[in-house]
Amino acid sequence: MTYKNRAFLKWAGGKFTLCDVINKMLPKGECLIEPFVGAGSVFLNSDFERYILNDINQDLINLYKILQSRPVQYIRDAAKLFTAEHNQSDAYYEHRKAFNDTRDTYERSLLFLYLNRHGYNGLCRYNKSGGYNVPFGKYKKPYFPEKELQIFAEKSQKATFVCENYRDTFNRAQNGDVIYCDPPYVPLSKTASFTSYAGNGFGLDEQADLANAAEETVDKYKKTTVLISNHDTIWTRKIYEHANKIKKLNVARTISQKGTGRKKVGELMALYKG
Repeated sequence: MTYKNRAFLKWAGGKFTLCDVINKMLPKGECLIEPFVGAGSVFLNSDFERYILNDINQDLINLYKILQSRPVQYIRDAAKLFTAEHNQSDAYYEHRKAFNDTRDTYERSLLFLYLNRHGYNGLCRYNKSGGYNVPFGKYKKPYFPEKELQIFAEKSQKATFVCENYRDTFNRAQNGDVIYCDPPYVPLSKTASFTSYAGNGFGLDEQADLANAAEETVDKYKKTTVLISNHDTIWTRKIYEHANKIKKLNVARTISQKGTGRKKVGELMALYKG
């Protein structure tokens, strides 16, 4: 069994369990572009010379840039927040308030990791005012991902991190690049949606436009490939109808408080080739 690197963040919809499937569908190339990098499981478990990694969540990208440029300092300072005194309800809400009040990017990067590992169910969610609002998770002893942070920091030397609209990231593509898209998924019901994790909605118009961007890119660059993951629904099968290949599979949800409560859902991967 090939060893796989885990992301240091908990992430709704993370692709750790699907990395092998995704890598088999992605062609060889020099550069992998991810317009929705999230926790970076595909980045961590693929082999390209260069990476362009984007996410609309500015806190996430700032953390990655800081870990890339000063990993020793960041890991040392972040570890100080993973002690018993910080794993209490009052301490958590004080840190959450500090995160929402400060504009200091380094302080926010430390608190972002702390909140991710101590917050409820590993969720990342902001309110309409941009305030982080995930409640305390009540974990017995939150895991400090020192090894995972070190691995990410080392591999990030190959990466360029950006925070922009996915269309702008597509515009960075050159002939022969490989693009993997893991957008906020089309909800399976009216109440099931993770689109608010960055405070920016990603609705059905954006879902359809992403499919258009994939078609336009492979039409422009004949040696470029785009792969998109999403829920398997009537809507997604319709918007990806011009893909060269659609792979369907069932996967377990990656975030649930109880492993026994993780139900399998239909997922599809749409591959576009020039």
